[in-house]
Order: sequence, then C-alpha cells, then structure tokens
Amino acid sequence: MQVTTVGLDLAKTIFHVHGVTEDGEVAFSRSLRRSQVLRFFDRLAPCLVGVEACASSHYRARELSKLGHTVRLMPPMYVKPYVKRGKSDAVDAEAICEAVTRPTMRFVETKSEEQQALLSLHRARDFVVRQRTQLINMLRSLAAEFGIVIARGVARAIDFANGIIEGDHPELPELAQDVLRVLSRQLVDLHNRLGWYEITMRIQARLSRQAQLLQTIPGVGPVTASAVAATIGSGHQFRSGREFAAWLGLTPRNHSSGGKERLGKITKMGDRYLRQLIVVGMTSRVRQVANHPERADPWLADLLQRKPARLATVAMANKTARIMWAVLTKNEPYRPHTA
Repeated sequence: MQVTTVGLDLAKTIFHVHGVTEDGEVAFSRSLRRSQVLRFFDRLAPCLVGVEACASSHYRARELSKLGHTVRLMPPMYVKPYVKRGKSDAVDAEAICEAVTRPTMRFVETKSEEQQALLSLHRARDFVVRQRTQLINMLRSLAAEFGIVIARGVARAIDFANGIIEGDHPELPELAQDVLRVLSRQLVDLHNRLGWYEITMRIQARLSRQAQLLQTIPGVGPVTASAVAATIGSGHQFRSGREFAAWLGLTPRNHSSGGKERLGKITKMGDRYLRQLIVVGMTSRVRQVANHPERADPWLADLLQRKPARLATVAMANKTARIMWAVLTKNEPYRPHTA
C-alpha cells in the first residue's frame, strides 16, 4: 500500500501524521513523539508532505526534504476550511493532508538557514526597540510624578538618562534617584545594544545581492531591504506584484457582490513587520514632497494634491511593494521611467 500524501500536524512534543494512498484510502493516522518524526519519515517512500507554516515548520521542511520527500508549507488560515468538525491533532492532520492536494492552494516557500538567521536578527532588533520604548515610557511617567517633563524623541530621553546617571536633579528624593538611575542605565545599555543590531544589519545588507537590488528603490533602506530579501527570497512564489502587495495587506478589502464593486480599507493581512517598514519608508518620501519638491516623485506629488497624506503614503507603499517584486523576480536594479 503506497502512501502518496501525508499531513503532518506540528507541535512541541506530540506530532500527528495522517497518510492516504493514491485512491484516497487512509493508510495511517497516528501520533509521534518529536524524536520519532524523522525516523518515521525515513522509513516512508518519497511522498507529498503537507505542513502548516508555523514555528519550526521551515526547519521540519528542510529536514524532510533531505529525506527525499516533497514538502509544501501552507498558511494555517487556508487549511482551516478543510477541518470537518471539532479540534484535535488527528482532525488537523487530516485537514492538512486534504488541503495540500488542492490545485488552488497557495504555498509558503521554505526558508533557508541563512534566511532564518537574518530574520532572527530582525526579530531581535524589533524586540529591543519595543523594550527601549517601554523603558522610555516608564522614565517619562516616573519623572512626571516629580514635575520633570522629558521632551519628545529618543535622543532627548537618552540625554535625560545620561543626566540622571551623572547625578542631575539632586532635588529628587534619594529613593527616586536610585530607581531612575537603575532604569536609566538599563535604557542606555539597551540603546547601545541596538546600535550593534543596526550595524550588523547594514553589513548583512551589503553582502546580499537581493538587498542591494532593493536599495536601488527610493525610500527603501538597508533594514527594509534585508527584511524583504530574507522573508520572500527571489519572490517567485508570488505570481505578480499585486499578489505580493495583497500578501502584505496593502490592497483594499473587497466587499463586491451582484456586479457592484465595493472596496474598503486595506486588509492589513500578512507580515506586519514588513508592512510597517515599507510604510515608514514611504512616510519619509511623503515628507520629501514638502521639504524638497524638486526631488519628489511626480506621481506622489499629484496624488497628495487630491488625497490625504496617510492615504497617499499607503498607496505609495502598495506601489513600492509591486516594484520590489519586479526587482527581485527580474534580478535587476530599479530604473525609474524618465520623460
């Protein structure tokens, strides 16, 4: 009895596999411990293996591919409609096994170890940025209780922290000075550590051919370029630039019915981190229209005359996402159209 398709439901300790033959007959449905997974698939003849794209899924996909299996990763939200009833590991594995054979199913490209290493750098940097923001907010709130107002901006907060460390504001109670001093040292140390992440990220962006190509696009810096290159690679898993923009959640939500087309706000689906980086980069281009109109994009300047700034920013982010896809798939630098 030759098994052709297997659905693998991942977990921390107990995994579940569901296999079917070519005629759709169930060959097995059983639980496996983490140490048994690779040995189990090593004994199977090469077949199609479906896995939900989640934590550790890319590692599992690489390991199973080394054993000769064809592994397909799928977004969990696309697998959910195939769950018949209830919620269990066996039901999920069966749904994965069925979903992976659908001709219209969309798959996630398996990331290499190098891509995941670079993404780990981005995740760690984003984590440190959020920690720094929390510390700054804590310092602001505690200082405000004593009538001290810290000006807006990270640089002003770092200056205040350095002043507290050096002994400024001696009028504060001794206990309050100790608390603020400990938080200030933590903030300064975190800020210096963030500098290491950014320097390392810029170095990695110089080493990546794809990141260098993306940096030829206006408004795309080394952080955004390396994040996009590490996340989607060559971009060939998307059929068009519009599909990539839709995956990022930068396209309008569609509520059309009965021949009437109704478009709402952007969906905000997909990778939130990438979408945030691209929108922030396009925000700087929107500001450039007011500060340096001679260097502004004519398309963006014309759009700002008709639409609000935030709407124009998102529209520019949508357009830039499509340009990113074209640059990556064609493996060529961006060349703007000139009159």
